[in-house]
Amino acid sequence: QLQLVESGGGLVQAGGSLRLSCVASGRSSARPRYIVAWFRQAPGKERENVATITWSGNTIHYADSVKGRFTISRDNSKNTVFLQMNRMKPKDTGIYYCAAGAKDTMEGSQYDYWGQGTQVTVSS
Repeated sequence: QLQLVESGGGLVQAGGSLRLSCVASGRSSARPRYIVAWFRQAPGKERENVATITWSGNTIHYADSVKGRFTISRDNSKNTVFLQMNRMKPKDTGIYYCAAGAKDTMEGSQYDYWGQGTQVTVSS
């Protein structure tokens, strides 16, 4: 079993930055070379994929809405994946979740493990 815990959310003004972290824990045998993704869900809207990163970090995908502003990275030695969010906009507001799975996809249903989420609010 893999546990994921997000942190780093909060309130920020438009144009500001936040850095989210997602720490994975569990038995080492339960932590194969997972692909990790960040999703977000705004009130009244469907969950959307924000970014994904493979174990090596060599393959990264971003949603068009965040390209050029958000950066996903990972430190496997610390079992942590980061989401650096810059030039934030009010439409970035939502609960941000990290998820882990074996398939490189932006489809949330394909991910096996999810964190509890962290709230991000961007004021105008």
